[in-house]
Amino acid sequence: MSSILIVEDDSDIKDILKTYLEIERYELFEVDSINEMTKFLNSNKVDIILLDIMLPDGDSVDILPYIRSKNKNTGIIIISAKNTDRDKIFGIESGADDYITKPFNPREVVARVRALLKRLKNEDEKLQFEDLEIYSNNYTVKYKGKIIDLTAKEFEILYLLAKNNNKIFSRNEIIESIWYDNEYITDRVVDVHISMIRSKIGKNWIKTIRNMGYKFNKKVTD
Repeated sequence: MSSILIVEDDSDIKDILKTYLEIERYELFEVDSINEMTKFLNSNKVDIILLDIMLPDGDSVDILPYIRSKNKNTGIIIISAKNTDRDKIFGIESGADDYITKPFNPREVVARVRALLKRLKNEDEKLQFEDLEIYSNNYTVKYKGKIIDLTAKEFEILYLLAKNNNKIFSRNEIIESIWYDNEYITDRVVDVHISMIRSKIGKNWIKTIRNMGYKFNKKVTD
């Protein structure tokens, strides 16, 4: 049974979400503040977090990078009344997988939860290239026996390129493959993620193909 943490201080919205998600037989937990969320996540793991931005004790996007760093395998969907392009881009760049604006159709929330869960539950597979090991079942990367600290999105990009190592991916193809709600994802977001991956595993594993995009280099000599 997949588990979902609802972080929302509006009881009416929380009740609507619970009504529709309970039909899908998800295991549901609820909190209504940043403090309660961090306490819960310190001792519990969930598959999805439905996260309101404006909470009584602050703006949750401010701590989203921290939450993401501690919950790399968890899907995060922001549900917020903040509906400008800037808000959506900032939310996604801060670590959210998806962004839904209020007012919302609860059936859309359920559909996006399903889609995100499907994407997160990859088949158990290990890819290995020289000293680089990539495990899709638990989002783990090892290089020369050492676990590499990648975010969920960094892992998904690396896994996409490594699994399809004979293909050159354009930035748009990476966006379409990795981000469910990709209307506000720019080429710059992809470039930043690639840069971060290179800084952690070495720059030679991912090649930049001029005017085309990126390609995984399955044979690297340091």
